[in-house]
Amino acid sequence: MGAFCFVFAACGPGARPSSDWPELKSEIRRKFPEVKQLTTRELHDWTGNTNRVQPLLLDCRASEEFQVSQLRGAKLFDERFDHENKAVPIVVYCSVGYRSSITAKELRARGFRDVSNLEGSIFEWANAGFPVYQGTNRTTQVHPFDKKWGTLLDKRLHPEE
Repeated sequence: MGAFCFVFAACGPGARPSSDWPELKSEIRRKFPEVKQLTTRELHDWTGNTNRVQPLLLDCRASEEFQVSQLRGAKLFDERFDHENKAVPIVVYCSVGYRSSITAKELRARGFRDVSNLEGSIFEWANAGFPVYQGTNRTTQVHPFDKKWGTLLDKRLHPEE
C-alpha cells in the first residue's frame, strides 16, 4: 500500500514532472539512498559485453506500457517474482526511475544482493538512441506513461495515435 501511494504521489495526476533530468535524478537518489543507480550508458556497455554475466532486466511498468516496448530480453515484473539465485544481477526500470527504485528497494529487502535501478529508465535509454523492442522486433516507440510525464520522452518516440 505504501509503495502504491508513493507512486501515485510521484507520478499521479497532481504530480508536476521536472523537465530537468538532473533534478529528477537527484530527487530519486535522495528518496532512495539505499538503491544503487546505474546509468543508461553503464547498462548499454554492460549488455554489450559478452564477457560479463548479463543482468536480469525487470520492467516495472504496467502491462500496457510493456506491450509498446521494452529493453531487449526484459521480463515484466510481477509482485510474485522470485529467483533461486539471490546473487543474480538484476536491473529494474520503469519510465523515469520512481517505480523501479521502489521495486529495487523491495527486492533488496527480499534478499536479492545485486539489484540496480536504471537511472532515467526507459525514457532516458530511448532518448539516448539505445534500442527498444516490442518482443523480439526493434521499435522506435515507447509508452509515454501520461501527458505530463511523457514530456520527458522525446516526442518522436511517442506512439502514433
